[in-house]
Amino acid sequence: MEHSPEQALRSALAEAGSPAWHVRAAAGRRLAAAPRIERITDALHRLLLDPQDTGVTSDTAAALLARRDLPGLRTVLAARAAASDEATADQLTAELDCDPRWATGEGAAELITQLRTLTSDTDPGVREEALLRLSRLR
Repeated sequence: MEHSPEQALRSALAEAGSPAWHVRAAAGRRLAAAPRIERITDALHRLLLDPQDTGVTSDTAAALLARRDLPGLRTVLAARAAASDEATADQLTAELDCDPRWATGEGAAELITQLRTLTSDTDPGVREEALLRLSRLR
């Protein structure tokens, strides 16, 4: 039996609360691939700031950045701004710094354009993280 996209989303949201880190990581990857992540940012935020395993943080952040879009980047920057645990903050920084788009001129230009757009975001944490990333390019 096939699941509708809405059923698959509900299933991934339920799995995001699993006690098993690998189930949460898989849920993060599936949720990051949802067409409109703006509807599920709270769940993504919890996965990005997973207090038990940075593997969940890493998989969710990498999947969000692989979208190559503004909402994915914004979600990772918001989590980085909110991260209070050092290991989680370091993992989010590593995912941002290792975004494969930095490896190509076209990808880097795309990422820089998105970061510039996010410097005027409504969330001060997102603005600060975007400005920080841009300042490191100089």
